[in-house]
Amino acid sequence: MVMSTPQFKYKQVIAVRTDLGMSRGKIAVQVAHGAVSAAERTRVTHQDIWRAWLREGQKKVAVRVSSEDELLELRRLAVVHRIPHALIRDAGLTELPPNTMTVIGIGPAQAELIDKVTGSLKLL
Repeated sequence: MVMSTPQFKYKQVIAVRTDLGMSRGKIAVQVAHGAVSAAERTRVTHQDIWRAWLREGQKKVAVRVSSEDELLELRRLAVVHRIPHALIRDAGLTELPPNTMTVIGIGPAQAELIDKVTGSLKLL
């Protein structure tokens, strides 16, 4: 029996800054903040897409960026393509100074659209 890989029409991408030296635990929490915040924005603004993404299995991909400038460029592209997103700033209670931009959650949205913004990024 051959198992086929599911084809996802929707996905969410979370881009993480690797230049901050965050611990694995800190990265995990920041990715969670980005995923939940961006999904909630999509639920409010594009409920049909949010529901379809949930039904499909909530595909998420974590990718890396190496600077705040790259994070801001992803935000700019998300705005241009009208993709719901959430830029996360750390509260500064543990490893980072307050208001440090750590991740951006993009989508969920159509995978083809998100690939226009994040398709060239390397996996985390």
